[in-house]
Order: sequence, then structure tokens, then C-alpha cells
Amino acid sequence: MRRWIKVSVAAAVVLGVGGYVAAPYAQDWRLARNACGGALPQDSLERLTPADSRLKSEEARQIDGLGSYWCRLTLEGDEVRDKRFVEMEAYTRREDQDREFMALFPKSGFSAQAPLPEGLPGFVGQYGAVQLLLDCPDLGKDDEGRQRKLLVNTWLGRDVNTGVPGAAYRTAVALANSASDRLGCGAKPLEPPKRDVALPDPEEDPKTVPLSDAKDTACGWVTGAGLSENAGWRVAVATNHSAPTGRCDLYSRDEQSGEQRSQMAFVSWYGDWSNRLTAENDRYERLSLTATARCDGEAANYALDASDDIPGVDNAARQRMLKRFAEDEVGRRGCSDLRFSF
Repeated sequence: MRRWIKVSVAAAVVLGVGGYVAAPYAQDWRLARNACGGALPQDSLERLTPADSRLKSEEARQIDGLGSYWCRLTLEGDEVRDKRFVEMEAYTRREDQDREFMALFPKSGFSAQAPLPEGLPGFVGQYGAVQLLLDCPDLGKDDEGRQRKLLVNTWLGRDVNTGVPGAAYRTAVALANSASDRLGCGAKPLEPPKRDVALPDPEEDPKTVPLSDAKDTACGWVTGAGLSENAGWRVAVATNHSAPTGRCDLYSRDEQSGEQRSQMAFVSWYGDWSNRLTAENDRYERLSLTATARCDGEAANYALDASDDIPGVDNAARQRMLKRFAEDEVGRRGCSDLRFSF
């Protein structure tokens, strides 16, 4: 499987002599070239392919009336647990996008997420899919005067080599650019990260840095939040300020075990879909400290979820920290009309 490109010419020759030898390689090459309308970058696809597996099939479906496009490439092999290799869904209708966001943030709204590198407009969701949200200038505005957008979700199967630096993001970016062309979005083409960054594992704990090292990160506001240095506070940065959601998680050191434990999660949600999210959260009494703003003509919501009885962090401190968080977000994104609910 690692030799699709190298053996493609040889396979064509060998097929004339002994097709049974080269046929699997020729099929892999054909499927890889045709899947998702030929949008998949071949070098990345080859690096992502798990060992001892072959490509099985490719499918695609486009419904112009619904502004949607879907494609999938599957695997086969004795060791393959997840037959899915890569699957992509793209939507231009607001209803479909809202449904996807609500599925990613059920009930509490504080689902795990990770930032995309180099300011790509999206995030990695709690199930490991790369979510990209692009403006669609060629589709104009909807009936409520909001800029039409394109949401592209890209999943890689559990057996895929997602830890290969750079390959997963190049694949997701290529698929998003292709979906934009297919659905008439007209988005400015995305550029893949220049640095070879690996896709984060959703089952692993997020990487953290001490407060002293957080100043130049997207969660740099925490350095002036008044937290005690003696508590061993660390920050997990999960925002890049161009995504429709982001979060800054704060961890302190457990006095008994010395281990890091999650204490406070500061989360932002951008877009009118977030009003529905926070309204449902109110039903579950999860949100007590919140803020709202207007960003690019749509709603923005901010909230804090915190453990009870954090030493040295009373309710006034929590309010002060949420205020710093929201003000930092609003300032970076050029939002207005910031209001607090506490």
C-alpha cells in the first residue's frame, strides 16, 4: 500500500503478463485517484494508510438543492477494525450546520475540542473529526442577513495513521477546498499548515503549559488572572481565534496525589446556533456565569464551568476571570455589545 505511486506504471505493465499479481495495487491506485472527485492528496493518503490493508471502495453523493456533498473511501484487511478510511460531509444550509454543532455539544456544551494549527478556521471535535467553517461569498446572505457559510466535517478511521505529522490536516484542507468549489461557495482556498503537525488523539489528555509559559498563547489572559503560582496551575490552550468555538482549560495540582486535575473551563461559541446551545444548557442548570456579545452580525456566547470549592478561587474570582476571558475574546475578534450575566 505504501507503493501506490511507485508501482502504478509497473502495475500497468505487469497486468498484461500476470494481472492477478498487480491487480490489487492497480485497484488501490484507481480508488485513491478517484475518491472524493480526485481531491485527496495522494502523498498524504499513502502516509495515512494503515499497514497490511487495501482500499476497498469509494462513494460520493452531491445534492445541489440541499447544498450538501458527501464522500467516503473505505478499507479492507484482516487487521482493520474500522472500515472507514476517510469520510467527509459538507453543508451550506444553516439548518444542517446548526444540527451538526448541536450534536458536537450535547446538553452541557463543554465537549472536548482541540484547536487547528496556524489559524485554520475550525477545530477538532470531541470524536476526532476536523471541523472547518468557511465564509461563502458567492452564496451571498441568508434571509436573516447572515453571511452564508460552508461547514466541512472530515473523519479518519480508527486504524488510519492519524499521528503522521501533517497528513491529516492536508487531507482535510484539500477536501474543504474541493467542497467549496463543488457547492459554489467561493471561499478563499485554505492553505495547509506549513508545520507538520499531527492530529491530536481525542482519547488523550490535552497538553498543558504552566501559567508562566502561557503569556504568548491564545489563552494568555490567564497570566494576569490572579491565580496562585503555588497551586501549580497549568493551561490547556484549545482556541485559535478564527474558529466557531474555543476554550481555555485550567488545571491545578491535587494536594494529595500531586496529579493535575481539571478545575475550570472557559468556553466560547460563535454564531447564532450558540443561542440555542446556551438556552438548552440553562434547562440543565449548567451555566451560572455567562456572557454574550455580537460578532460579525451574529451571536457570541461565553461561559465558565468550574469545580466546586476550588481553594483560593471564590465566586468573585470566577466572575473576574470570566470577564477577562470574554474581554480578551471580544478584543481579538472585533466584537461588540459585551454583556455579563452574574
